[in-house]
Amino acid sequence: MSKIMDVKKTVVAFIKENITCYDVTVVKIEKVNEIWNTIAEVYEDDSFLKAMNMPPKQIRLFYSVKMDETLEVTFFERLNSFEGSDGTEQ
Repeated sequence: MSKIMDVKKTVVAFIKENITCYDVTVVKIEKVNEIWNTIAEVYEDDSFLKAMNMPPKQIRLFYSVKMDETLEVTFFERLNSFEGSDGTEQ
């Protein structure tokens, strides 16, 4: 299997293990030197509505995941937005 598919599978597995979510789609994979930079689109329940005991609504969020050459996650962050999704830059 190609390395890029291994990166994708690793990102999806990592996010599903660490976030309660419904769907994960890797929308960007980039290798810079020996670091894999990825962006994942994730659908999860709106935490504000959940806190107010209102019916849940799924919202789309973006997460950045960086890994080294051995596919060990070295960085993980929720982004405010993602360039290409709503016309704004991250």
